Amino acid sequence: MNTTPDDTNEKRPDTRPRRDDFARPASLVRTQRERLAPSPVRRKLPDAAKLARRRTLMRWAKWFLPAAALGLLATIAVWPEIDRLVHANKTTLKELARVKIESGNLIGATYRGMDEHNRPFMITADSVHQVNDNRMDLTQPAADILSQGGSWLLVRSEKGVYMQHGQILDLTGDVTLYRDDGLMMHSPVADIDVKRGIIASDKWVHAEGPFGVLDARGYVLSQHDGIAQFRGPGRMLLNDDRHSQPTPSSKAS
Repeated sequence: MNTTPDDTNEKRPDTRPRRDDFARPASLVRTQRERLAPSPVRRKLPDAAKLARRRTLMRWAKWFLPAAALGLLATIAVWPEIDRLVHANKTTLKELARVKIESGNLIGATYRGMDEHNRPFMITADSVHQVNDNRMDLTQPAADILSQGGSWLLVRSEKGVYMQHGQILDLTGDVTLYRDDGLMMHSPVADIDVKRGIIASDKWVHAEGPFGVLDARGYVLSQHDGIAQFRGPGRMLLNDDRHSQPTPSSKAS
């Protein structure tokens, strides 16, 4: 016998949605309303003083930022020149670092100048004692001098006196003169007119060079004119090498 749903005694559960299913707890609704409600705290509007300060800062920033950018670009542009000057002054800084003052004496002094023909010269000494505003007493002095033709001359001795105003250097004690063409001279004294480029001595002199050997009673060297004169009586021994001849500018009187 067939049975139909209407004939069964069993009841099926009611699965239809009810109104209570869509209801929310009161606390959840209250929380959402509080979140959506406008905040009671309001932003305070700036007053006139604050607005004036802001306008001032903006005005300064408008000028300062471009000026800072231009300054940075200028620094980048001139940096190679600054670097060159720093490296060029290293030698001077090293010389200043070696200079010391002990008991009124200047240790490791260097004096540079120009003669009347705009040729540079340099006088160095182990120690210098400043006697007055003109005279300086030197210990182990050495003078580097350039001639008119560009040749180099070095004169050194045990002691010396340098007169700054007249640029006169008086050397005493084992005076040695060396010229880059091979000429070497020894004498007990020598006077150097640094301004005019003249070296003279009235004492005996012993000279050696490519020409040979020369002994005389005195000499005068003119760096500007390229002339060397020796005062007799004297003795000259020429080298046997035919290619070694006396310097054309040297003569005995």
